Amino acid sequence: MRQTDTYFSRFISTFLLLIATVSLFAQDINIEEIVRKADEKFRGTSSKGEMTMIIERPSWSREVSMKNWTLGNEYSLIYITAPAKEKGQVFLKRDQEMWNWVPNIERMIKIPPSMMMQSWMGSDFTNDDLVKESSMADDYDQKLLGEEEIQGYNCYKIELIPHDDAAVVWGKVIMWISKEELHWLKAEFYDEDGYLVNTEILSDIKKMDDRVMPTRLEMIPADEEGHKTIMIFDNIDFNVDIKESFFSQQNMKRIR
Repeated sequence: MRQTDTYFSRFISTFLLLIATVSLFAQDINIEEIVRKADEKFRGTSSKGEMTMIIERPSWSREVSMKNWTLGNEYSLIYITAPAKEKGQVFLKRDQEMWNWVPNIERMIKIPPSMMMQSWMGSDFTNDDLVKESSMADDYDQKLLGEEEIQGYNCYKIELIPHDDAAVVWGKVIMWISKEELHWLKAEFYDEDGYLVNTEILSDIKKMDDRVMPTRLEMIPADEEGHKTIMIFDNIDFNVDIKESFFSQQNMKRIR
């Protein structure tokens, strides 16, 4: 056999071995399970916590403190503790419905579907962000795009396309999840036309109750320079004893 034929034969063998190795590696990675575990770090059967939201704009910033209770994906109650102007406001979510108790005027406001995409308390989060029940694992098809380094972590870069019947607002989501720790560290949210709407950066990894997770979330709109909202998880207790009856309009007026 000629030497060139030997080199060509070795090249083909090496190439086929590489393809087989990559294929086997891809089969060993359960992308759906990786997304599920990263997503569930922020969830629990129930939770109770305190958070700080910082709204930053080119010429000003303001801080909002709050307490938060959740039960599954269906129930959530948020009590604003500061600043004084908003203190006492309560937001209740039950399934897909949402109410706002405003103590200064003693009025209960039901937030209609037409307002769900509007800003929540002047932040870069929407009302829909508070009531969304979507699961990144259940409502989307996942595809591994490759690997990238984010914040010093070697991450899976994963594309998520929503199921046709999924009740979600995004046309596509790109997530970066650390390979070893399964921390959700970054996400890009695109509309149905493929335009980037928001970029989410998650950082400041700490232990919260029974898990290690990012505790700082930055939401950055793509088309508004100098705008972003930071959500800091000050403390969270997961799987606390809390009943469905806690999430009621009557309790909105009593909670402190």
